[in-house]
Amino acid sequence: MKNQSKAYLYAGITIAFWSTVATAFKIGLRHLDFLHLLFFSSVFSFAIFFAIAFFQGKLIQLKSFNKKDFIYSAALGLLNPFLYYLFIFKAYTLLPAQVAQPLNMIWPIVLVFLSVPLLKSKVNLRSYMSLLISFAGVYLISSTGHPLEFQFSSPGGVLLALTSSIVWSLFWIFNMKDRREESLKLLMNFFFAIVYLCIAILVFSSFKMPSAEGIAASLYIGAFEMGFGFYFWLKALQLSYSPDKISNLVYLAPFLSLIFIHFIVGETIYFTTIAGLILIISGIIYQKIR
Repeated sequence: MKNQSKAYLYAGITIAFWSTVATAFKIGLRHLDFLHLLFFSSVFSFAIFFAIAFFQGKLIQLKSFNKKDFIYSAALGLLNPFLYYLFIFKAYTLLPAQVAQPLNMIWPIVLVFLSVPLLKSKVNLRSYMSLLISFAGVYLISSTGHPLEFQFSSPGGVLLALTSSIVWSLFWIFNMKDRREESLKLLMNFFFAIVYLCIAILVFSSFKMPSAEGIAASLYIGAFEMGFGFYFWLKALQLSYSPDKISNLVYLAPFLSLIFIHFIVGETIYFTTIAGLILIISGIIYQKIR
């Protein structure tokens, strides 16, 4: 199989995973609070990355990490998965899945504007227009089917979902500057995130053993959203001769996700969700056009 065909295969598998995770988040949060769901999901994901590094013979490379590398991993782990998924999971406790899931999709636009101070990039008029288009979509989705009432069902949940896109963009920028092997970086990110989560649970909650349903949801999220999802997506980008073509495929996931949200979670899909999602993705694609 040619590399490009393998890239499409890995991308297709990843999109299939990611189209189901919004449903898994909602189901998991029925059985665990957001801190415990993230903790157990991160543990399972760490185990997956450890196994991948072990079987690929890459664990030995950890010996070459210096103090600066571990500090950088601690900082990246604070952004993702710790803060990113804290914001996401808390947003899912406050919002319908069909609202929380697409609001995070504006991160490519946010990335452009954060690149100005952090990467010394320039922002053109097209980027501002893309931002306006995407935020029109954000408003429609947040209105939960009542766009003319000018009020959100949960402003706090909307803010958390949008903030997660800022955290992800920051993580993406700082991760780009880190030239270490990707699977080892992710392994160390999850290690430090687990440390942070232990502290957060001790301070704000207490450790509780989850039910079988909670363990199953955590395992699914840890494996398919975080673990194999991240790994297969990175493989797809590495194998493709045109990473942009692979990146654009990810916009299929939120539309497929609505099907699972409707039939498994039981949410009635608002017309504003579909219209808003189309606007957000249109804004992102418009920004990418050269």
